[in-house]
Amino acid sequence: MAPIPWLSLLVFFPLVAAVLIAIMPAGAHKPIRLWATLAALAEFVFSIPLWWRIAPGQAGFQFEEKLDWIPAIGAQYHLGVDGVSGLLALLTTFTTLIAVLGAWTSVEKRSREFFALVLALEAGMLGTFFCLDLLLFYVFWEAMLIPMYLLIGVWGGQRRVYAAVKFFLYTMAGSVLMLVAILSLWFMQKEMSGIPTFDLHAFYQLPISPDRQFWLFLAFAFAFAIKVPMFPLHTWLPDAHVEAPTAGSVILAAVLLKMGTYGFLRFAMPMFPNALLVCAPWIAWLSIIGIVYGALVAMVQPDLKKLVAYSSVSHMGFAMLGLMAMNAQGFAGSMMTMLNHGVSTGALFLLVGVIYERRHTRKIADFGGLWKVIPVYSVIFLVVMLSSVGLPGTNGFIGEFLVLLGAFKHNVWWAVVAATGVILSACYMLWMFQRVVFGPVTHEENQKLTDLSFRERLVFAPLLLLVFWMGVAPQPFLDRMQPTLDRVLQMTNDRAQVLAEMAAPQPAPVAASLVMPAPAEQGGAR
Repeated sequence: MAPIPWLSLLVFFPLVAAVLIAIMPAGAHKPIRLWATLAALAEFVFSIPLWWRIAPGQAGFQFEEKLDWIPAIGAQYHLGVDGVSGLLALLTTFTTLIAVLGAWTSVEKRSREFFALVLALEAGMLGTFFCLDLLLFYVFWEAMLIPMYLLIGVWGGQRRVYAAVKFFLYTMAGSVLMLVAILSLWFMQKEMSGIPTFDLHAFYQLPISPDRQFWLFLAFAFAFAIKVPMFPLHTWLPDAHVEAPTAGSVILAAVLLKMGTYGFLRFAMPMFPNALLVCAPWIAWLSIIGIVYGALVAMVQPDLKKLVAYSSVSHMGFAMLGLMAMNAQGFAGSMMTMLNHGVSTGALFLLVGVIYERRHTRKIADFGGLWKVIPVYSVIFLVVMLSSVGLPGTNGFIGEFLVLLGAFKHNVWWAVVAATGVILSACYMLWMFQRVVFGPVTHEENQKLTDLSFRERLVFAPLLLLVFWMGVAPQPFLDRMQPTLDRVLQMTNDRAQVLAEMAAPQPAPVAASLVMPAPAEQGGAR
């Protein structure tokens, strides 16, 4: 256990700040916004040491905290962090700060409750990334639903209640199946060792027959696939994005969707490697369908926010495809895509929110000629749009390139079909940008638009910095994530081979196909 419970402080500080904000006078809008911003800024500053305190060459969990929680059933308060969860935690604290700053003028009613819920949501997300006890993980996983449900249902658009209920029901449906699988693992562990536990390390070592693995993997995969969201379980996402307030859409796109891919990487894949062998091709093709489908549907959207929402379905398909490639390049590309999508798509939702505040419309046809009226906004829109397309030199390129490289090494057709999604992404993004920003000003209301304020420029500045930093110099990010990704890949391969040998005298050919590439090949992602 770390001498100072640093991870616990990161998890519970925003929750305490949320409680303090919730008891402030309801009419004190400016002090509420100020305290929420200071709390989010302090949390981000507290999390920055994750960048250098996590040893880049160490693959295991660090700064572990372990206390008995419910000893009778073996549940523990067990937190830990590694290169993957550390980067996602940094993305969470950064995104929350950006969302709070971006909501200063857009939230006019019940601002006290709004900012309290945003900070409470941050606590739930960080707890989910740090948990190493599956029961505690499930508690935080479910706890995230409540703040987001309320953010959509209270501060959303006209169909906010429908979108909030749909989001809640979809996620709950998958979560219940995951809980059943967790309980099944607990009973298996107790029966085998006599010691009840929900500890993740114990489940990593638990020998599970391939038949049981298949059903347990499906239960976990269903919960995580909904959160990604994968085709065809994606239908809740466009409604949630369109109806959510801007800050809710930013957090949903930048962080909450990553819970699904993180769940696959941390839990489903290393615990059930033989089931993964069976299901990986199917998941890969569903991901590819999601890439192409999301891009095609985005292309015909008349609403800016809905277009960005469907682009998320397409981009998250790349993240899942990288995982299913089961090699170092695919894993690295998947993780980079998660981070890049959080930055670029979060910025796109902020840009949509900024223009909506001024025009109270998101219809693409209601704009045109914005470059002449609000040039600073248009330049930032151009950079973020190109990063979403994956222009070399921006953050979007490196993730998609590594995913396609990993997919090509595993199955050429995966890469060929998925690459069409890159082309389609350029089509719908460039066409949207041309209609919104270029051409004559066809609506008189657009002539009166004001350009970005100092606060708004302050919000976009760090996002633009990340766009170019991650695009030009991605190596510091890869150095921090690669040891953990290599460890997960090695552990998955080793468990697949051991369990295959237990099931039959001779290893199955399928299991043998998972043998790790030579170390020289792995270095290609670095």
